Amino acid sequence: MKFGIIGNSEGLNRAIDIAIQVAPTDLSVLITGESGVGKEHFPKIIHQNSSRKHGQYIAVNCGAIPEGTIDSELFGHEKGAFTGAIGERKGYFGEANGGTIFLDEVGELPLSTQARLLRVLETGEFIKVGSSKVEKTNVRIVAATNVNLTEAIADGRFREDLYYRLNTVPIKIPPLRERRDDIYLLFRKFASDFAENYHMPPIQLTDEARRVLLAYPWPGNIRELKNITEQISIIEKKREIDADTLQTYIPLHEDRRFPTLAPRRASGQASGFENEREILYKILFDMRSDVTELKKLVHDLMAERQAGGTGNMQSSVPYYPQPSPSVQLVPAPVTRMPTIDISVPAKPATNAEVQDTAEYAEESLSLDDAERELIKKALEKNHGKRKNAARDLNISERTLYRKLKEYDLE
Repeated sequence: MKFGIIGNSEGLNRAIDIAIQVAPTDLSVLITGESGVGKEHFPKIIHQNSSRKHGQYIAVNCGAIPEGTIDSELFGHEKGAFTGAIGERKGYFGEANGGTIFLDEVGELPLSTQARLLRVLETGEFIKVGSSKVEKTNVRIVAATNVNLTEAIADGRFREDLYYRLNTVPIKIPPLRERRDDIYLLFRKFASDFAENYHMPPIQLTDEARRVLLAYPWPGNIRELKNITEQISIIEKKREIDADTLQTYIPLHEDRRFPTLAPRRASGQASGFENEREILYKILFDMRSDVTELKKLVHDLMAERQAGGTGNMQSSVPYYPQPSPSVQLVPAPVTRMPTIDISVPAKPATNAEVQDTAEYAEESLSLDDAERELIKKALEKNHGKRKNAARDLNISERTLYRKLKEYDLE
């Protein structure tokens, strides 16, 4: 165990060595890695081994602060700068002067805030919200993200100049699936800690259960492993866990990934709600095909009835008692759309009438309604947890927060 970090994999040791080597300098550091790998431990290593260790260490989760208030949180504000600013605020960069500030989820920062942060990195200067006075700060910045910033730059969501300023010294934390030898060490540590906390004997794994533990890819990384270990420690009465019992807590499929409503794209391509819109367009085109087929069906039905004569319609087409048969086309992911009701008329419909119906259905589709419905379904699926809903929608929490306000879903 080094600096409270358990593991002995080559990638992990390399990351720790880089953190120790860069600590005495004032270089900015960018820590990358998947969610749950423990990125938050490395800024503390850097701070505690630097000359700033007696100064302030402030950790800021950029993704958890609303876009409208993040500038105030980071840089402070003057009294009366905006509604609710009843007093002056110093801000994190003012508070951390002489120390270290850790910007977690830095990829979620809005572009306007990125410009302010770039100025701090280049000159050490910033301006409070509502002020014209330039202030100085001497702060060491360590940032972390699980977002691919090169893709974000290509999409216009992250400034390229800020990326190179932050990425002076990169540290990549390997995912748990690349640290197979560390999985069982972490499991034993968590089991021991929970046994001590809950005053019970620690759980142990059979040989077969250990193989199951190591075979699972752990998409949630250390956080997922810790949660599952705690569940088993509390729920299971037996202290020796076999493979069948362990399988009830982890999925059988090793290639499982967290579900998303929009698939990720390759580098340089659009993501988030742009992907989602493409799905919506596909739905609309599929509906158009359905309407076309429906139009052909009705046309054939009318032609068959006309051929059989209006006085003997039941001889060629089965007749259904009231209520009259109708075809309703209501796509599941799109709400507030008019139902397309094509009832059998008293006399044959013309091609123009059918075409008018199809055109009316196509013109009535609303992408905003479809987006609203997808967001509602994601929130319902995740029991109102916005972070999980944003992950399922493949968008940032900030974008989800903005969409909730835009569609009045709060």
